[in-house]
Amino acid sequence: MPYNKLKVLIIPHDIVWGDKIENLLSIEHLLSKVDNNVDIVVLPELFTTGLLSNIEMVSNLSETNTSKTIEIIKTWAKKYNFAICGSYIASCMSKYYNRAFFIEPSGEETFYDKKYLSLINGECDLFEPGLTVPHIIRYRGWNIKLIIGEDLYYPVWCGNSYDALVVVANTSKAKSIQWRHMLIARAIENQAYVIGANRTGHDDFGMYQYKDSIMVNYLGEFNMQSNNTFVYAELDYDSLSQYRAQNPLWKNDGQSIL
Repeated sequence: MPYNKLKVLIIPHDIVWGDKIENLLSIEHLLSKVDNNVDIVVLPELFTTGLLSNIEMVSNLSETNTSKTIEIIKTWAKKYNFAICGSYIASCMSKYYNRAFFIEPSGEETFYDKKYLSLINGECDLFEPGLTVPHIIRYRGWNIKLIIGEDLYYPVWCGNSYDALVVVANTSKAKSIQWRHMLIARAIENQAYVIGANRTGHDDFGMYQYKDSIMVNYLGEFNMQSNNTFVYAELDYDSLSQYRAQNPLWKNDGQSIL
């Protein structure tokens, strides 16, 4: 049986550009302030480094799935008894990936490499695109899908049978309207909750704002609260199931529109 209420919290972190140690220390401090009844904590895209501009920095700051960053996250997840997700720079056989992670308190781990890399900020020149479809993560009875940034622009890639879609991002203020509308669209078309975790602060690629970390319910309505540090919401499984039963859009799959 799923947890009827799933409590999700976003940390819209002001990432210190290129400083992995400082970012890890900052997140560790913030996690100590999270209530113990939270189920999932969501960090922004590339939360330890921010968006980088050259391959030398990418190479120096990259890690494997068994290196320091993931081991630290596993320690946090076990200590606080909630799952933690986000993304970081991963290396594999001299190639680099923008890799999402979902680490559970048990130590179980799920990884996904970003498929759709940005052409605007040069990300496509630094990273390899992911080759596998995001896994559906079964966590506390909920089906969860995890994607990164520009993946959100591709509805087919975002589709599947899940209860909640988590999007970790580095989306600047200039794209705020697009970002919000796409989160709403993905929620409505998939009849699911959508969690959009963005950073704050600024870097060479733009300004980032606190209000762009949002959670949307299956109706496309904003479904969150916030304070000066966190954005949080309670997802309701019974309400979601009842809405889907009353509005079975999946029965239209495969029907011709002509």
